[in-house]
Amino acid sequence: MKTRARPTARKAAKKKPWQKRAFTPDRVKSYLGYALALMAVALLIVVAVRWGPPLAEGFLAGVVSLFGVGVFLLLAAALLVGLYMAGGERLRSRWRPKTYEIVGAAILGLFVFGLLAFVGPNEASLGGQTLKKVAAGGDLGTLVRGSPDFLGFLRVLGLGIVGFATVTPSGAKAVLAALARGSRALASRGGTALRAWSARRREARDRSRAVNSPGNVTGQAASIDAAAEEDIVYEVPARTLEAKKARAETVAPARAEATNIGSALTAMPPIDLLEKAATVDLSKVDIKQRVKHIEDKLAEYGVDARVVEVNQGPAFTQFGIEPGWDVKVREVKDRDLEGRIKYDRDGKPLVHLEEISRTRVKVSRITALANDLAMALAAPTIRIEAPVPGKSMVGIEVPNVSAAVVSLRSVIESPPFQRMKPRSKLALALGQGVEGDAVAGDLAKMPHLLIAGATGSGKSVCINSIITCLLMHANPEEVRLLMVDPKRVELIAFEGVPHLVCPVVVEMTRVVGILRWVAKEMDERYRQFAEIGARNIQSYNDKMAKAEKKGLPYLVVVIDELADLMMLAADEVERIICRLAQLARATGIHLVIATQRPSVDVVTGLIKANIPTRISFAVTSQVDSRTILDMGGAEKLLGRGDMLYMPTDAAKPIRLQGAFLSDAEIETLVAWWKNQRPANYIDELVNMPEWAGEGAWEDSDPKLEEARRLVEQGTQPSVSLLQRRLRVGYNRAKRIMEQLQDEGLADEAGGEEGFTRFST
Repeated sequence: MKTRARPTARKAAKKKPWQKRAFTPDRVKSYLGYALALMAVALLIVVAVRWGPPLAEGFLAGVVSLFGVGVFLLLAAALLVGLYMAGGERLRSRWRPKTYEIVGAAILGLFVFGLLAFVGPNEASLGGQTLKKVAAGGDLGTLVRGSPDFLGFLRVLGLGIVGFATVTPSGAKAVLAALARGSRALASRGGTALRAWSARRREARDRSRAVNSPGNVTGQAASIDAAAEEDIVYEVPARTLEAKKARAETVAPARAEATNIGSALTAMPPIDLLEKAATVDLSKVDIKQRVKHIEDKLAEYGVDARVVEVNQGPAFTQFGIEPGWDVKVREVKDRDLEGRIKYDRDGKPLVHLEEISRTRVKVSRITALANDLAMALAAPTIRIEAPVPGKSMVGIEVPNVSAAVVSLRSVIESPPFQRMKPRSKLALALGQGVEGDAVAGDLAKMPHLLIAGATGSGKSVCINSIITCLLMHANPEEVRLLMVDPKRVELIAFEGVPHLVCPVVVEMTRVVGILRWVAKEMDERYRQFAEIGARNIQSYNDKMAKAEKKGLPYLVVVIDELADLMMLAADEVERIICRLAQLARATGIHLVIATQRPSVDVVTGLIKANIPTRISFAVTSQVDSRTILDMGGAEKLLGRGDMLYMPTDAAKPIRLQGAFLSDAEIETLVAWWKNQRPANYIDELVNMPEWAGEGAWEDSDPKLEEARRLVEQGTQPSVSLLQRRLRVGYNRAKRIMEQLQDEGLADEAGGEEGFTRFST
């Protein structure tokens, strides 16, 4: 007997069409939704027009008394729920409300009832009931509100905040972030204004004390009328730099007559000598468009991410990207209560997606799209910081359409610099960060600074800004300067200021001798510290002040181009610089070294190891960036002051827009100091002999005597042998070899590999 095969589910569905009309749970939900929606519409009509059976009057009176005007809110909610249930599985599969969203919506409903409860009883009629005895929120709103005073309002407001945060946590987080940024900006502006006001009052008080002090006026200056002195010295600053320069030349002599020259009471240069930069309104029209481009481009490559923060700086804008989630799902067939697969009208099984796993998007997937993002934003280059220090996001730095100029005066007047200035005489104004906040540094804590950058990137302007900060806030008794300028065009502008220990050094033949003097000065200071038991220059000066003796000034050595020195005498310069970098911090001697060729033969490993604080401007290649910063990134800078600042206490460099200082401002400040007091040079440095050649320093080489002993022992001298036995570099061994030849201890006909003959 033949047995018939069991029909498949699709054939069974075609043979049994009555199964399509069965009351499945999905259809039951739809019918209940229709019923709920019709009931809500009917009740709305009854309440609105007061039409209905007499039995409903008592029900309406109770509903109005309980909910007040909020009955419309409940009926509207019931209508929406009914329509949602009637929409079927297709609508419910698109949006399934989560539990916290339902709870948040209920809390927001209570918030609305509480607000309506503050509307007191009136003559309005609702559903045949007047609102004379109940508020607009009904008894429920009155219960939520509690007391009708300010505490009740706070209670209702708290319900609204909790409900909003529960329904949309991300929206609440964005609102809180916006409020935090606004409060920080408001507090910063208020604090800046308050500090500026207090600084003006303190400056005016100090000026009045200096003018009225009997010890600061002599001879004819004592007869100057106070009002006239005020008009002469503290007049409103001129608008142009030429007028300021002329004012500095006329004001300084009068001020010098009324000041005890050589004392610490010499007035500091006024801040008015520096110019304020013109305010540039950065364009914010394309911010939203750039945010959309970034999110769309990331979505094209399957990267789930969104922009959560935008920080607009003077030269570039940082877009904070929060990585999304990589979600893996699978298709699962729907089944009824009996475990049978559900089918649609076409006989296809109904399926839904079920989440298997959820992992964060890797940061490397975002950084790999740097070129694609640059093309989408039409930017010449972008820099990706992954992650941003202290934040759980990836920073995409995009150049602004129009860059703003950061003036040195604006950074000096900023709160970070003003907080640092009373604590240190070596405070430096560096520039502004990505959020437009000023960044200042303390050279005493760095304790040395290495600056590198290609030609035209802003390196020389940075050096001029550093020197100007020292001249603005320290007198020659506190800070002395030693400048080396092989190019003869940069630091020569500061020639003649009283802070210099010698004229600006431009002859390379005198540099090594001057560096040796600095090393000798360091040793001498250590001997002075040991005599009185001081550990550093700060404790030494404190003890000298208690004994009413003169202390030691800080000494800042500025070298504008290190490459020229390394080409002239690499071994000697490297040895002295490394020794100063290792030991000179406690004695108050600090180095500021700059170079436009950050190669490994200029910025050697020893120099980098002893100078951890570095600044890199735009360089030509990633190799140069790794040489100066030990990482890439400087090759993507924009130039014109755009730099990466690597402090000693940071794991990653900080991107800044350097402060700008014009030549006219430098001339005005130098003219002010020249008229204030004359230069006081050290004779030993002024009369430093020049280096006549490579053999000029051999007599002082400590290895020369050891080389002579090797020759006396019968060893054949050569450059390579001297390198091995004396443990010196090639250039130094070569000079020692030439000295031995000059003394007749080696034959000039010999080679460099051990074939040199002795002279008897």
